[in-house]
Amino acid sequence: MTDIEDRPARSRLTLTGVSSRAWEHPADRGALVAVRQLKGFDVVLRKLSGLINERALRLIFLGSAVRAGDRQFPKVHRLYAEAAATLDVRELPELFVMTGPMPNAMCIGLDKPFIVVNSGLIDLLDEEELRFVLGHELGHAQSGHALYQSVLVFLIRLSGAIAWMPLGVLGLRAIIAALMEWSRKAELSGDRAGLLACQDPAAALRTHMKLASGGHLEDVDATAFLAQAAEYDASGDLRDSVLKLLLLEARSHPFLAVRAAELRHWVDHGDYRRILDGDYPRREDDANARMSDEARRAADSYRDAFARSQDPLAKILGDLGGAVDGVRDRVNGWLGNRSGSGSS
Repeated sequence: MTDIEDRPARSRLTLTGVSSRAWEHPADRGALVAVRQLKGFDVVLRKLSGLINERALRLIFLGSAVRAGDRQFPKVHRLYAEAAATLDVRELPELFVMTGPMPNAMCIGLDKPFIVVNSGLIDLLDEEELRFVLGHELGHAQSGHALYQSVLVFLIRLSGAIAWMPLGVLGLRAIIAALMEWSRKAELSGDRAGLLACQDPAAALRTHMKLASGGHLEDVDATAFLAQAAEYDASGDLRDSVLKLLLLEARSHPFLAVRAAELRHWVDHGDYRRILDGDYPRREDDANARMSDEARRAADSYRDAFARSQDPLAKILGDLGGAVDGVRDRVNGWLGNRSGSGSS
């Protein structure tokens, strides 16, 4: 039995001309801007991704799933179209519904991405929650995550092929770990896009709680759930910090409670409200985005994360970052004074 019902439409602001940079996490956005500025790099990626036959994948879903539209899953398609309109998506990707008990959704494809949700997700979520998930996947499509995720898939497969080369695998593992970290930040970007699509922070939080509990929302408390994320962040000593790094190394998605807390921080920080007030980057300015600016914002985001984290290792890194900044400022000041005395 699905929770999706016909309800009166709630007013949502249309983000006309919004760039995907508006919702991309700084660490995700910095990587994407850098890659986009490498002329021809997307062509190389498509060549490397020849092992992923996009046409074959679409044919599989065309033949085995249900393509949502006016006559098939019309309510789901309506929510999808409304989410796309809110994000001002000009070309709506195809949406497929497939059978599956485990709630899941994904964005697939390189040249023409399409979105797949399974029946377990539709059964689990109400309208606003599903709108959040559909907006999340549309965010992936608009950011071009599917293309760049293909690098990760390629390298993971390559690491298996050269497992007999210890040094080669170590170097590749470091690259894969870095890409996994980027992938986790891309998921936070998707959550921000989902929230902008539904414009209902409570629905976004409910979605994370439902996915974590298997739908037993009546047995989950929002305050306690967010407190779990804070406890996860602060728990233990350096041994737990290392354990968390090892647990995350091979994960493409952050843990659900952590995702909920990160999205709440984004709202509380004011960025969500500023976008709704019309203060957001436009697509027409994407070509002028500077890699150096995005790299600085990415570094600032990590510095902010270390500063507010209660994790023992993060505190050490935050203190180290502060010390390095202090040394850098002193050196710059010393050089400035020397320069000044030499010219007088």
